[in-house]
Amino acid sequence: MVTGADRHDSTVALRLVDSIPRIRPRRRPLRLKGDKAYDSGRLRRGLRARGIEPLLGRRRRPRRYRRLWPVERTQAWVNQYRRLKVRYERLQSVYQAFLNLACALICYKRAKKRKKKF
Repeated sequence: MVTGADRHDSTVALRLVDSIPRIRPRRRPLRLKGDKAYDSGRLRRGLRARGIEPLLGRRRRPRRYRRLWPVERTQAWVNQYRRLKVRYERLQSVYQAFLNLACALICYKRAKKRKKKF
């Protein structure tokens, strides 16, 4: 879900979870990982009401990198594409297309890397 740069991600997190398409019998994930920025009571209550365990960092507490490093790592992979790190496109649809392309390239590279191991 693409939002404006002046809008915090945690304000649309529940809408994003609700928009996850049906995959197999389960509609929503079992857990949601996030960093300290997502620490809000409204978000935690909303996730629990949907049957999702919130694995969110707490403010004023040390980070739990064991849980959060996949989130940070994935953001770093996306930020390797400069066109996404600094948004040049005015149209949301164009930006979303580049984001989808970057995610497809990341998945392709990971699959190719795993294939070489075997």
